[in-house]
Amino acid sequence: MTTIDWEKEVANRKEELLADLFDLLRIPSVREDDKATQEAPVGPGPRDALLKFLTLGERDGFTTKNIENIAGHIEYGAGDETLGIFGHMDVVPAGTGWETDPFEPVLKNGRIYARGSGDDKGPSVAAYYAVKIIKELNLPLSKKIRFIIGTDEESGWQCMDRYLEVEEAPDFGFAPDAEFPIINGEKGNVSVSLKLAGTNDGPVKLISFKSGLRPNMVPESGTAVLEVKDPETLRTIEKDLNEYVAENKISGQVTIEDTKATVFIKGKSAHGASPEAGINGGTHLANFLKQYDFGGNAKAYIETIAELIHDDTEGKKLGVAFSDEIMGALTMNAGVFEFDASNEAKNNYVLLNMRYPKGITTEKINDIITDKLAATAFSVEVEEGGKGPHYVSEDDELVKTLLAVYEAHTGLKGHGQVIGGGTFGRLLERGVAYGAMFPDSIDTMHQANEFMAVDDLLKATAIYADAIYRLVK
Repeated sequence: MTTIDWEKEVANRKEELLADLFDLLRIPSVREDDKATQEAPVGPGPRDALLKFLTLGERDGFTTKNIENIAGHIEYGAGDETLGIFGHMDVVPAGTGWETDPFEPVLKNGRIYARGSGDDKGPSVAAYYAVKIIKELNLPLSKKIRFIIGTDEESGWQCMDRYLEVEEAPDFGFAPDAEFPIINGEKGNVSVSLKLAGTNDGPVKLISFKSGLRPNMVPESGTAVLEVKDPETLRTIEKDLNEYVAENKISGQVTIEDTKATVFIKGKSAHGASPEAGINGGTHLANFLKQYDFGGNAKAYIETIAELIHDDTEGKKLGVAFSDEIMGALTMNAGVFEFDASNEAKNNYVLLNMRYPKGITTEKINDIITDKLAATAFSVEVEEGGKGPHYVSEDDELVKTLLAVYEAHTGLKGHGQVIGGGTFGRLLERGVAYGAMFPDSIDTMHQANEFMAVDDLLKATAIYADAIYRLVK
């Protein structure tokens, strides 16, 4: 039997692969609800990226199908079983702090800098080229390969909800949307909203408080506008902030105009599944502001964030800290903050994103937080669209095969892993996440200056090609 040199096959297609990836990275495929239409269910960017990906499949002779511009697939081969590969074309907002245009990819020092390079356009293109290589080598298959592309993975998964309503789910598969050796377990994922009205009094009034873009991103910064009646307090705010940011090794500034002070604090963004890797600008802002004399619900808003959420990514202060022997500990990210003093309805909120293991439920989380905040003006509401924990045994043939391929290409020992992040791998009972980050890769997902190393991209492509072929031959 002829041995296939997968690395060589990938190297022969390097320039073509990079060109296709760069075309996709140039599409700003951020979900935009205000621009959503029937033709663009989550906005024009995600739709355009989906259509471009399907165009690659058509160009290369695959069977393709578009599901209402919200999802689609590329198919190859035939058989009674179907291997599913799940990628996504949507990306999180660019945010601030970029040294280059986030939607104009730059190749520098062996790295591709662009939003989506690592999550998930780069890995998706790697997996696509793996299937393309198998097709071009005309290798014999006993199963069908279906590459499924989503457009709403970073938000509500509307894409997969609709796809699985009209299409049959694959029998087993993986998502190239995490890290090697493998992710065979994913914690539950739910967002909890703490809501209250905007009542406001006291010597210092909170006019507004804003921080964060998405629940699955650690807020990089936060901005609050205050009305300060006492001239002495107004004069000391800038000094107070300078001391606070120096002590906490962050940055910030104050702008004074008449009796209003605008306070800005900047931390560091990170993926919401690893909130400990970031510096939450929103909670730091509240922690700084708690020293001032607020009243009404504004006081409850600031103090709750500062005393029960700040500097706690495990939910200990709220009482929801929980750990499982296999899946590890619950993590909590305070992702979005919104307070407007003019809002007298319960529409001001803090949005917490929880990644929780087996052994605790969303109902229990809700009950614990509700009890904890019983003495405050907050109401607690579990957001729709949460997902329970998911786990595939290391004894499963899918997991064993994928780990064997990883070991063959890296010389490293393969092992199972559980993450707080949620991937499309969990859509299947026998579904996992597989790459494309390596153990020594630098994780910049959801951060400014996101990048993927070209060597990692090519190596992952070879691993995917070998793994896919072993699973379907």
